[in-house]
Amino acid sequence: MNDESQKEKLRQHFARRVTTQARVVLDTWQKIRDDRSQAPAHRDDLTAAADKLVRYARRFEMDSHAAAGELILSLLTDWHQDTPLDDAKAKALEDATENLRLSTQRRTDQDTSSAPQQYRRTPVYIALSNEEMASRLIRQLEFFGFRASAFSASADLIEACALSKPETILMDVSFGGRDNDGIATVEQLQEQHDTPIPIIFVSDEDGSIETRLRASRCGGEEFFYPAVDPGQLIEKIETYTHGNTVEPYKVLVLDDSRAQAKYMETVLKKAGMTAHIITDPMQIIHALEEFSPEIIILDMYMPGCTGMEIARVIRQQDRFHSVPIIYLSAEEDVSKQLHAMSLGGDDFLTKPIDPKHLIATLHNRGRRARSLLALMIRDSLTGLFNHTHTLHLLEQEIVRARQKDQPMCFAMIDIDFFKKVNDTFGHPIGDRILRSLSMFLKQRLRKTDHIGRYGGEEFAIILPNTRPGDARNVLNEIRERFSELTQQAGDREFNVTFSCGIADWQGETAQALCERADRALYTSKEHGRNCVTLAET
Repeated sequence: MNDESQKEKLRQHFARRVTTQARVVLDTWQKIRDDRSQAPAHRDDLTAAADKLVRYARRFEMDSHAAAGELILSLLTDWHQDTPLDDAKAKALEDATENLRLSTQRRTDQDTSSAPQQYRRTPVYIALSNEEMASRLIRQLEFFGFRASAFSASADLIEACALSKPETILMDVSFGGRDNDGIATVEQLQEQHDTPIPIIFVSDEDGSIETRLRASRCGGEEFFYPAVDPGQLIEKIETYTHGNTVEPYKVLVLDDSRAQAKYMETVLKKAGMTAHIITDPMQIIHALEEFSPEIIILDMYMPGCTGMEIARVIRQQDRFHSVPIIYLSAEEDVSKQLHAMSLGGDDFLTKPIDPKHLIATLHNRGRRARSLLALMIRDSLTGLFNHTHTLHLLEQEIVRARQKDQPMCFAMIDIDFFKKVNDTFGHPIGDRILRSLSMFLKQRLRKTDHIGRYGGEEFAIILPNTRPGDARNVLNEIRERFSELTQQAGDREFNVTFSCGIADWQGETAQALCERADRALYTSKEHGRNCVTLAET
């Protein structure tokens, strides 16, 4: 590698560090926008992120990013952490972050005119012996918002990983020309990092147990033999490139001892969980409604009632029937502990509480509770919300829109000629297209939007605090980009489109709103499909 190419690679690396930090600032501001009541809690995070952005941008001579960051910092100086964010300050910060957003997008647009505006923060690296397959994968990955790079030599890949740790690597077992050269490369580069990089291995020739074991031992999460088509690989890459952090567990603690309750709150917050503490058992119903906990911790013996009685009251409400309940008590009688758990509890921890034991228990219970909840409310094929839960979320967003006097839109999407796709290419290809569209929507819509599989090839999208014109523009852009995505079926390639109908909420019921969106979708089909229609008022 000559000096000029090395300098250019370093320049690109530094530019990525600045734009990555800019997106940290934008993500933090989005959290404040989404919930103004929690704004003071994120104020320090925003300040630290903006300060880091300014330092990076000045060091790497990216003046527009530095100026935007300095403006944000100046606006934060007179906003103290313990005071709410007023409307004037919010408007000024919104304008400042918009300048930063435009700076970040302009730099992205200079990199490639066809890539989407939002990239994942860290790259995906492709190391395949088949260069044509690697190029096709990169083009496909760009449609899904990934930033991907292909490599033709092990030394270049190792060097790139040292500069910027990737989210995942797609590695050919024989990358480098000889058997297991790819695995040897991974073994070498994993030594450079404290935490292993997830590796997806592919092989056309070697699927032996010896090779699979060696691949697994160096961080191989998946092993495809024989190698599969781009569509399946992208689905797996998505699995190991979660740009979004896992939401903290919401834990409700009921303990009549204020000292014990405060101690629990400190332990939980240190572990990154969201804690809500109450010391009066009579406040339990209000706390459940306001906080909607994922895990509940109850003191066994309290004045006026016992934890077992509270557990029975909680279990009488269907929506909390599967929420884990953990008892805290100095009670060491095993028979009494078992009796307590038979009345609605899931676990029993004895005082004094070992913090490590408590956190491990909460993680185990929380992870299982989320898995069970996902089975109940999500579609098994796409991972989106199912029909019933989508309508439940729509009812909730209508209540919120009415309370806050905000606009809201509901959209319905239908894949065009989907039956013909199934008949021509088979149902497995049809299923992959459904997953492809669901992933496309998730990566291009906001975290606050709700996406559901309404049934068959129909999808539903709830867009809170969104005007109809904005909803149409966003979904029309998604429609255009999705129609450009190449679908693969063996050695055949084809494109798929969808039709969309949007209705803005005008004070009616959820059912009436759905019907208007459905009529708008029907209009799109009448007008030749592959278009977006706004419902009439």
